[in-house]
Amino acid sequence: MKVVLLAGGFGTRFSEESEFKPKPMIEIGGMPILWHIMKEYSHYGFNDFVICAGYKQHIIKEWFADYFLHTSDITFDFTQGNKIIVHDQYVEPWKVTVVDTGLYTMTGGRLKRIRKYVGDEPFMMTYGDGVCDVDIRKLLDYHNGHGKTATLTAVKQKQQKGILDIGGDNAVHSFREKAADDGALINAGYMVLNSQIFHYIEDDKTVFERDPLEKLAAKGELMSYTHEGFWQCMDTKREKDMLEQMWSDRRAPWCTWGYEL
Repeated sequence: MKVVLLAGGFGTRFSEESEFKPKPMIEIGGMPILWHIMKEYSHYGFNDFVICAGYKQHIIKEWFADYFLHTSDITFDFTQGNKIIVHDQYVEPWKVTVVDTGLYTMTGGRLKRIRKYVGDEPFMMTYGDGVCDVDIRKLLDYHNGHGKTATLTAVKQKQQKGILDIGGDNAVHSFREKAADDGALINAGYMVLNSQIFHYIEDDKTVFERDPLEKLAAKGELMSYTHEGFWQCMDTKREKDMLEQMWSDRRAPWCTWGYEL
C-alpha cells in the first residue's frame, strides 16, 4: 500500500531555516521531519511513498538522491580518476516517488495530481509536518473493517485545526476547518483513503480539508480513528524546539523504530 505525504505547500515561515527549504525538510535530530514520518510508516511495514512536492521541491529530490551519502562513509580518491568508494552503505527499504504537484496547488489538488501513482487502490495519506505514535496497522484494520471511503486519525489537543463532530458510531457527522480552540477532537491527518476520494476533488484549487471532507462527512463516508497517544505538528519555532528537545533527550514518543539510523 502506498503512503502519500503532502509536502508541497508554502507552510508556516517560522524561522530563517524555513525560508530556504520546505518545512518537511526542517531537521529534528539532524534528519528532516519528513524522514521521521516515513520511518514511522516503515516501522509498520509500509515502504512505498509518494511525496507531493511543490515549494522548493528540488531540495526534497536532491536529499533523497544523495540519501546514501547521509548514512555511509565515503572515500573520494582523486588519485584514481575521481573514484568514489562507498563503505558500509545503508539505505532504507523505501521506494520514494517525488512529484512536483505545483507551487500554488491546494492540498486537494496535490492529491488529484498524484492519482496515476496510486491507481485505484486504497492508500494512506498524511501531512509532512507532524509526528505521531499511532499504531498504523490498527488504523488500517479499522478502515478496512467499516467499508467507508475515508478514515482520519482524531486526537484531542488544544490546536486550531479541523474540528470534528463525531457520533457514537465513530462516524464524522460534520467537519469544520480551523474553528476556535475549544478542546474538541481534531483532525491529525494519518488518513486511509479509498480511490473514490478522487471523485470529491475538482481541481488544483480544491482544499482537501474543506469541500472533500465536508461532503464525505455529510454522506456518512468519513470515519474517525481516535488516537489517545502522542501527536504534534510543527507550526512554530517553539514546537520545533520542543520536538528537538524530545529527540535529544531520547524520549521522542513517535520514535517507534528506535534511535539508530
